[in-house]
Amino acid sequence: MRIVILSRHSRLYSTRRLVEAGRKRGHEVVIADALKCYMNINSHKPEIHYKEGYILEKFDAVIPRIGASITFYGTAVLRQFEMQGTYAVNQSLGITRARDKLRAHQLLSRKGIGMPITGFAHSPQNSKDLIKMVGGAPLVIKLLEGTQGVGVVLAETVKAASSLIEAFRGLDAFFLVQEYIKESNGADIRCFVIGDKVVAAMERQSSSNDFRSNIHRGGTAKVVKITPQERKTAVQAAKIVGLNIAGVDIVRSKRGPLVLEVNSSPGLKGIEGASGLDIAEMIIKYIEKNLKVSHHKPKKKVIA
Repeated sequence: MRIVILSRHSRLYSTRRLVEAGRKRGHEVVIADALKCYMNINSHKPEIHYKEGYILEKFDAVIPRIGASITFYGTAVLRQFEMQGTYAVNQSLGITRARDKLRAHQLLSRKGIGMPITGFAHSPQNSKDLIKMVGGAPLVIKLLEGTQGVGVVLAETVKAASSLIEAFRGLDAFFLVQEYIKESNGADIRCFVIGDKVVAAMERQSSSNDFRSNIHRGGTAKVVKITPQERKTAVQAAKIVGLNIAGVDIVRSKRGPLVLEVNSSPGLKGIEGASGLDIAEMIIKYIEKNLKVSHHKPKKKVIA
């Protein structure tokens, strides 16, 4: 099987692990930087050219590792692979849904998935009622396009929240105002979903001086046993957004598990380190299963 991984850098942990797992199972694995791809869009034979004329074709599967900053162009390249009939482990539609936090929350809300109370408005003139709507201060303000905890702020007072809302709108930035779940004590659970299963879960705890639990922000992680309800919520959330591979972040609350975010390119380092599991190999096996490809011995020569 020929697999292409869309990734900006070959040295990234998740990219390296996927390459290792794919080659270990005997597949040819190629890394392509989405920003170095350019496309011939036509109805007869849509093509993807790479760098200076090399044509990317006849790949069986594509694994998108598309960063938030290149979502628009990266998903355009992914759609081109989809047009060629290449199996995408996560399709472009699911990725764009996940990256748009507002759209993702609306989709989850429509299907009855538990979430913190979330507000969205255009004008800072609505801030007083908006703050009241999510239960008052403290509350969380999230930029729609933030990732890894960037653009997520805890406003501890109504005055601070009003000032932040006014500042963000003054910068023409769109954001969500969200209920702060006090009983979570700065912890959340990352559920790693592959297909219809949560294959691993870790509890992430924020550092003493930061309420955000992201490992990139200095948080710590440990393996955690999740409840059947938490497992079901995570799998349903990934399915609703349209992702086969997802990192679903939930918090435990008095009213059950609440989904914070559905991540379309979940990192492997934290979850593999915490769980001791080979998540990369699970992803390759999932692709094999969906393409009905058998594992075979590695080839001697593999394209780098």
